[in-house]
Amino acid sequence: MKSKLLLTLLVLLLGASKIDAQTEAELEKLSIFSEYVKSKNYDAAYAPWMELRTTTPKLNKAIYIFGERILKDKISNSEGDQKTAYILDLLKLWEERSVNFSKITPKGAYLAKASQLKYDNRNLLGESNEILYANFDSAYNSDVKTFTNPKSLYTYFSLMVGLYDSSSKSAQELFSKYDDISEKIDFEVKNYTNKRNAFLDQDGEVIELSRKDNSRLKSYNSYLKAYNQIAGSIDTKLGTRANCENLVPLYARDFEEFKSDGIWLQRAMNRMYAKGCNDDPLFVTIVEQKNALEPNADTAFYLGILKDKAGNSKEALAFYNQAVDLETSSFEKSKILYKIATSFKKKGRFSQARSYYMKALKANPSMGKCHLSIAAMYAKSANKCGTDNFSKRAVYWLAAKEAAKAGRIDPTMKKNASKSIANYEAKAPQKSEIFSSGRTGQVIKVGCWIGRSVTVPSL
Repeated sequence: MKSKLLLTLLVLLLGASKIDAQTEAELEKLSIFSEYVKSKNYDAAYAPWMELRTTTPKLNKAIYIFGERILKDKISNSEGDQKTAYILDLLKLWEERSVNFSKITPKGAYLAKASQLKYDNRNLLGESNEILYANFDSAYNSDVKTFTNPKSLYTYFSLMVGLYDSSSKSAQELFSKYDDISEKIDFEVKNYTNKRNAFLDQDGEVIELSRKDNSRLKSYNSYLKAYNQIAGSIDTKLGTRANCENLVPLYARDFEEFKSDGIWLQRAMNRMYAKGCNDDPLFVTIVEQKNALEPNADTAFYLGILKDKAGNSKEALAFYNQAVDLETSSFEKSKILYKIATSFKKKGRFSQARSYYMKALKANPSMGKCHLSIAAMYAKSANKCGTDNFSKRAVYWLAAKEAAKAGRIDPTMKKNASKSIANYEAKAPQKSEIFSSGRTGQVIKVGCWIGRSVTVPSL
């Protein structure tokens, strides 16, 4: 009786259909191997699982969900030809799943898993970089929506870089693939950031959540951290291959061919700006052409940059504000605002920079790097915004407090925030100095452009 009850619960939980049509013996085997898997007794689960997989492959999705666990255990605990056989069988299992349970087997996700498994075992399988890249490329192009695994995106690009270095791929193919994957990462970061922001208040602090929503938030944070890591790794991997010495001749050569291609122009001006090539006359040509063909928030921002370089600050600010107004997505608006703020920061116009960083935070409460940038400006101004040595160094407490906000609202910034806090606190007055000054608990008003107050720590 207990066995039948467990069997019924298992079938209901796993979503089996047409229960009455299945033989009791088949369901009993399903129950047996499922219980073995749950207790991690994969060796005992293998035989009944294989029998069901062979005779009734459409019985239940557990055949594929639990079967994957069984084969992964076999792969981990085998070597040589035996390991190769299990790897090939796992690849076959995913193919069978896509046939028998296509609705719960996203094509891009599972082709990416298969490609990654082949890559991770490339020496054992004897796969060439050309074939491995072709596998990832097929997975990406067949269903980009569900090709979301951060590790696989990085592997995909790494293979492209290797093929470029061996002269199997052209520079244009390399840069196009970099843009493809960077845009994919940006899309996923936007997706998970927007989901995360739904759980934040106006100050970027997490609201009180249910256990289920806490689990969701943890998942969103995990994905954002992973995407942040691979975005940096992809930039590092690209390295000097995309410096101005390489980009400018390439874009100059191809400009006439692609000057009516909005996507090419967009990517070219973005890449040149990102790599610091905006002093080159070609950057001006591309921006003006893109603005004439398809004006958007980015072209308005870049025109602002050009006006700033020409010394026309008033016109530059008008273009910057136009860039913000043209962008309808809050997430994309925050990126434009951040760029504007950073442009002012580089010029030492800290008050304007802070104003735009705060606007960026309003558009995207999770953008912790804004707080780190504001903290850095406070620290840089410490010697100019105090009346004596103590009050000047007290500015570092303000900087540390600002940096701490970054770690609280943005999980990807915790490590950088901690380093900044430690650095600023080391430069602020220490306990012995606070004691000797007699200013413990005193509120110090910080002047100049900062216009904030900071409280001396109590001993």
